Amino acid sequence: MTDGTQYAGWLTPRRLRAHGLLVGLVLWSVYLWTLTTPGLRDRNGNLKGTDFLHFYTLGLIAREHRGPELYDMKVQAELAAAHVPQAAGIQYLPLYPPQTSILFAPLAHLSYLHALAVWWIVCAILYFLCCYWTWRTCPNLRTHPVTVAILSAAFPAFFHLFAWGQTSALALACFTGAYLSLRRKREFVAGIALGCLAFKPQLAFAAAVIFIAAGAGKVVLGAALSGLAQFLAGVLYYGSQVFHEWLWMLANLRSALPFLEPKIYQTHSLRTFWSMLVPIPGLAFVLYVVSATLLLGITILLWRRPSTPLRVRFSLLLFATVLISPHLTVYDLVILAPALLLLADWLIGSRSHGTGNLAAALYCVYMLPLAGPLAKWTHVQLTVISMAAVVFLLCRQYRTGVPQQRVNF
Repeated sequence: MTDGTQYAGWLTPRRLRAHGLLVGLVLWSVYLWTLTTPGLRDRNGNLKGTDFLHFYTLGLIAREHRGPELYDMKVQAELAAAHVPQAAGIQYLPLYPPQTSILFAPLAHLSYLHALAVWWIVCAILYFLCCYWTWRTCPNLRTHPVTVAILSAAFPAFFHLFAWGQTSALALACFTGAYLSLRRKREFVAGIALGCLAFKPQLAFAAAVIFIAAGAGKVVLGAALSGLAQFLAGVLYYGSQVFHEWLWMLANLRSALPFLEPKIYQTHSLRTFWSMLVPIPGLAFVLYVVSATLLLGITILLWRRPSTPLRVRFSLLLFATVLISPHLTVYDLVILAPALLLLADWLIGSRSHGTGNLAAALYCVYMLPLAGPLAKWTHVQLTVISMAAVVFLLCRQYRTGVPQQRVNF
């Protein structure tokens, strides 16, 4: 097997800047062009902000304390159409926990377009702050600020986060806060940050399993208290019945997956990878469980190895989070931004043999979300393969060493 030296030599800062500029200019210029239409529909006929309509509707419900409507899809569609007439006919499956709606209540006092503009600004600020704070911890990248800035702005996952009007910037902030806290040996605070992922519980599953297996009691305690506080806020605001309705929705989620994932080719996890590739649902699910279990085992093993640097361990956690998530759309890939920065920094400073293959795999993780729609015809999601390759190559890099019972951060 090649050691990948030719790949490492090809991925120069100058070439990466050129690729970033090209991708960024094309993505953002085309998107801005599609938005330059009167009204709330873009040139493709889609509602501007797309999924933000759902959060805006949740905010309207929270503003008026209309708890019974939080999980009534028909009523929400009518409410959305009443406040945003051009959204008539659009429906969303209500799956977010009750406390999420409270966050958007202030934006519901604005018109839809103004609320969307505020949300775009908030998401952009959060994203670039997370990239900046992560970059500040990367000594080998400190001499490449322009390259990092260009690639951050051109990251296809960030583009999708913006275009879909989604909430993944909040999840990115949670993971970034957890990493920065772990660097400072503040495990309990890191747990609090991870517990804030309660609004997207599918992104918290991998972290919960990994930290429990690693014996990180303070992290687990902080996460449990933080998540409990979120759910309690929803119960206090709406009452316990709404929380029970949310649990019922989750319990019946499997039957609603086709509605939740109308464009399965825009998903990037092991579950949907196997679902697209294998036409037998039962076999696809078994392959998902087996591959997810194997991936978790590898990640836990490396987390418990003292020879594995924190930046590598945390990057593995982020890749595991994406891959084993039962539902993960392209905009959620934005949580990989810290992992790409941390591993790039590690690669620059590493003198280990064979890191060129890892550099090529990371490049593919960055770029391949652009090719996601091809899976509609090929039934193969290439980003999943590239992410699995990153995990495999990191595992091979740190396959030696003796695990310890308690990880010292």
